[in-house]
Amino acid sequence: MNKKLAVTLSGCATLAVLTLSACGGGDGDDADEWARNVCEQLQPQVERIEAANAAITEASEGNRSPEEVQEADSAAFQDVSDAYAALADAVDQAGDPPVDNGAELRENAVTALRELSDSYAGMKESVDALDTSDQREFAEGLRDIAEQLQALGESGDEALSELRSGELGEAMDRQDSCAGPSATASVPEEE
Repeated sequence: MNKKLAVTLSGCATLAVLTLSACGGGDGDDADEWARNVCEQLQPQVERIEAANAAITEASEGNRSPEEVQEADSAAFQDVSDAYAALADAVDQAGDPPVDNGAELRENAVTALRELSDSYAGMKESVDALDTSDQREFAEGLRDIAEQLQALGESGDEALSELRSGELGEAMDRQDSCAGPSATASVPEEE
């Protein structure tokens, strides 16, 4: 069951980051400067999320005890929460992007990133609260968390997707530090 959690976390966490980083659309020195400010802060957080994904995957492999899985998942959720909080701060500190509705775009993106951070903090609390003494109950708890993560990934990208349109999206696309994978991970059906 933790393997599904690992795949779900990987797909959901990466989705929101890719939504912010895989931008397309215009030109303009002001937009480039704004994008550079955001993108320079993006890469360390992407790496942090990828490391958290790897920790969950590692914990799901082999014959780990529920306590080991719980500890790894809890730490990973905290890391992802912290990474999204840092991304929110980066977008907020960059100021309003120099495009139409820039203030609204920034506000929406910051709100969405903070909500993602809060949601992953909630996932950490949920994992911490699981009873590791009953393996069946623990596995059911992980299944519930995986379902919450899937819903989170489906809802987390709406406001961020606005950043990848038009001039601002093109400016972000020109930044090496915003270059990301060309496709998002998919979440396979439960086996």
